[in-house]
Amino acid sequence: MPTYLIQFAQFHNEFRLPELLSLAKLEKVNIKYNEQEHIFELWGEGNTYEEVHNQVKKTSDRWPAYNTCSFKFVVSSFGSTIPYKEQINIINSFSYLGFEGPIDMKSPDVQFHVLADFGAENGTERPLPLHIYMGELIATGSRDLVNLYNLKKRKYLGTTSMDAELSLVMANQALAAPGKLVYDPFVGTGSFLFTCAHFGAFTLGSDIDGRQIRGKGNASVHSNIEQYNLQGRVLDTLVFDICHHPWRSQQWIDAIVTDPPYGVRAGAKKLGRHDGKELTMRTYDGVPMHTREDYYPPTKPYEMSEVLVDLLNFAAKHLLLGGRLVYWLPTIVDEYSNDDVPQHPCMKLISNSEQNFGQWSRRLITMEKIKDWVPESTASIDHTTLTEEEKAEIIEKGTEDPKRPGHFLFREKYFNFGRDFNEKKN
Repeated sequence: MPTYLIQFAQFHNEFRLPELLSLAKLEKVNIKYNEQEHIFELWGEGNTYEEVHNQVKKTSDRWPAYNTCSFKFVVSSFGSTIPYKEQINIINSFSYLGFEGPIDMKSPDVQFHVLADFGAENGTERPLPLHIYMGELIATGSRDLVNLYNLKKRKYLGTTSMDAELSLVMANQALAAPGKLVYDPFVGTGSFLFTCAHFGAFTLGSDIDGRQIRGKGNASVHSNIEQYNLQGRVLDTLVFDICHHPWRSQQWIDAIVTDPPYGVRAGAKKLGRHDGKELTMRTYDGVPMHTREDYYPPTKPYEMSEVLVDLLNFAAKHLLLGGRLVYWLPTIVDEYSNDDVPQHPCMKLISNSEQNFGQWSRRLITMEKIKDWVPESTASIDHTTLTEEEKAEIIEKGTEDPKRPGHFLFREKYFNFGRDFNEKKN
């Protein structure tokens, strides 16, 4: 049985293994891994080139199939560099393969790669490789998609538009595929709708703020849908509060992919009044307020813990069995612990990867629905509602309950970092 080596893209490294395992699940492939940009069928490996050659020479039964093909060799390294002359010497050391086909450096029939791993730490002098691999390139990753969905080339952007590469990673971890339905309840400018739809899924989004969806002038979410030619897969974008949604209480969504509002680049809000009074029908000059074109419903702050409770409960109720919830969890680095990740009896944690920004980070959480929702099941997370005065006291006087998660009052703490920095600077 052949052995395969996977070379990951050297960006957002912590997300690569969960993404690979998700793709393996999607394609129903069982894999074993030591730790995706390139996939190689290994012909030989070892701690020295001599060991590699000894293994490659045992594969002579494969060689005739490549005898007349055009080919090229590539030498690459990790943790160090290999001078060009040495690369040539390494390539020539495989001359015993005896291939008679032409060398084609642009579009060969087959590519062979030699990969030397020097380890993670770089010394002042180039060390010897820790391990060496030689194999045939079987497949390459779709790095061109990162360029296709590059935000710099997108017609319509907002303050919360998600980086293209991370959007693609999330689509893969959501198992986006033809015939599936993916929903984003905090759709913003629609980044996840496009990447999930690219992989064949039907996508749908909603947001409390219709202004982001509608955009300005000729630029809107629909401009991007047309730019990527996804009219047949992006179904629609709707305007409502996820806490007051119109969906029936049934399982109908294959995946939820979203970046919940945590109040840094855009304020997190939900329907309601600051004074706590219930929403009621109001009129102006005898005309119902909600029928006016310039109407914007009253909203109140939406604390991150509250957002997560509503998101997990919604996912548990509306996802199909085996469906996935993929979302970003912001947190204060020094206050975070793995116990902070919200749990739900219907949901299983699949992966938890960090993107660190210094004092704060965001974690990409992937969960899978493992059993049917029942009314008494709910998310387990501290979502105590506080007054503005209580929040201020926690931030200014440090009276925070140490048992609360690192994302509690995230917005207030995030902006407090900026104030502390400026005070020290001055």
